[in-house]
Parts: sequence; structure tokens; C-alpha cells
Amino acid sequence: MSTRQIAETEKANGLWENKSPAHKGGKIAKNARLELEEKTGKKVVTGQNFLKSKEQKKIK
Repeated sequence: MSTRQIAETEKANGLWENKSPAHKGGKIAKNARLELEEKTGKKVVTGQNFLKSKEQKKIK
């Protein structure tokens, strides 16, 4: 959502113009994740809570 709002504010169109908003939005998301992990004392991303690819699901 952050990336989208930044891109709309900067009126970015196309791949190259959206590169900057993507980096800025990524930094915001990273900082939010790190702050949440610090406050809760728990990791947000672990090996137990990720979505498996379609191929891995078929193996089971």
C-alpha cells in the first residue's frame, strides 16, 4: 500500500519510474516488520509460516 501511494504521489508510470517508489515502499515495509518483531519478541517470517509453492503442495 505504501509503494502504491508513493507511486501515485510521484505520478510514476512505467517500470523505470516505479523503481524509486518500489524501493521507498520496501524500506517502509522492512522497518514495520522489524519494529513489530522488536515489540513482540517474535519473528514475523519463519520456516513454519510461509506459503509453499504449487509443486511442493503436489508432492504431498
